[in-house]
Amino acid sequence: MDFTRRETMAITAGAVALTVLPFRANAAVDDAINAFTGGADVADGGVDLDAPEIAENGNTVPVTVSAEGATAIMVLAAGNPTPGVATFKFGNLAGSQYASTRIRLAGTQDVIAVAQMADGSFARTSKEVKVTIGGCGG
Repeated sequence: MDFTRRETMAITAGAVALTVLPFRANAAVDDAINAFTGGADVADGGVDLDAPEIAENGNTVPVTVSAEGATAIMVLAAGNPTPGVATFKFGNLAGSQYASTRIRLAGTQDVIAVAQMADGSFARTSKEVKVTIGGCGG
């Protein structure tokens, strides 16, 4: 099989694009987390994230988050074009730090929850959700 110079350049450009795109998505998630935490260290655990392991339709994926003693919880979908899904804030009179919603997922990806605790620390957890029918243009 012989390739022309133009075909070789096109294949090379495609390979480079496929290599770089996942890093851009991760950078957007990292930027969102840094903006939420102010660059502070984030501990693993301390946040409960309930999402289905397999979602039949990415248009409506139920997600529940909770963190005892949290003042705010941010939910991110790492594979969406815009990763920020929701930020829930809890006041002093909140009976519990619990939120439930339905989100839209573009495809199989990690759903991440980051909680800001009352003492100023941050905690994080994530869960992979496998989507069989894409929701965000999929």
